[in-house]
Amino acid sequence: MLVKIAKDRIRKGMFVESVACPSREFARRRFLLQTDDELAAIRATSAQEVSINIRLGLDPDGRSPNKETRKSSRVSADARQKQALRGEIHQSAKMLRSSLGNLVTGGALDLQSLSRAAEDNAGIWTDSTLLALEVTRLKSKDEATYQHSLAVSGMMTLLARSLDLDDDTTGILGLAGMLHDIGKLLIPDEILTKAGKLTDRERLIIRNHPEAGYRILTTYPELPPVVLEICRLHHEMLDGSGYPLGLKQKDLSLPVRLSTVCDVFEALTSVRPYKRPWTTPEALDWMFGRPHLFDRKMVIRLGSMLTDAPLH
Repeated sequence: MLVKIAKDRIRKGMFVESVACPSREFARRRFLLQTDDELAAIRATSAQEVSINIRLGLDPDGRSPNKETRKSSRVSADARQKQALRGEIHQSAKMLRSSLGNLVTGGALDLQSLSRAAEDNAGIWTDSTLLALEVTRLKSKDEATYQHSLAVSGMMTLLARSLDLDDDTTGILGLAGMLHDIGKLLIPDEILTKAGKLTDRERLIIRNHPEAGYRILTTYPELPPVVLEICRLHHEMLDGSGYPLGLKQKDLSLPVRLSTVCDVFEALTSVRPYKRPWTTPEALDWMFGRPHLFDRKMVIRLGSMLTDAPLH
């Protein structure tokens, strides 16, 4: 049961569902309030009210839910959380479809809205990393490209923060993740979602999507250069075996190497028409074992956020 209370009444032990303020002030949702830092962060926002779940934590008078209620509520709360998260990601994918479709047809770029969407998406991944990974792993055909981009964007922001990149750079990388596969919108669905083996011509069409996306984004001079760079180079590999330019490690910036790790990991662990999804440890171990292709530091950092299993 949700109850709204004034933010000055919150205390440790309450289960916070949401804080009524912009996500840039406080992005976390659906968590048990446990530390003084969390308490201070909420009170420092412009919010007047906080929504708490009294089945999962203390009520406004500081009373705890009984043990059985807490246990049964936790199960249903997890299911509701997953359902709510699925709905949020579906709405984000719908928004991204509209935004990217507009850019492909030469429409105006609403950079502020896209940046805000990337920030909100980062909040989802920060708050519910493993659950977001689970929800985006199963994609419908019509949303596969958009949910992939949302997942890559979320992981790129997490990885950027773990590398202590500044907030502005992290935000730009989140935006880049949302735009990195825009070139795929020019690929016919019968090729993009083909379950069987691709012909040489079909493979060439797919491999052209980074350049195609790059050409689209060059028509929008207000985009940060690194966004275009990631769109064009996210399929390059450290040993020069990638595409479209065959660049080697010395020519690949940290943002590009970061995007490649997130993009490949998300592709490996997702359901696709032509393959089963790999587990998180399978994908991380495979990437870790190929330092000639992927930046190992990035793989290790990504693994530290997504699994407790050691890489070997």
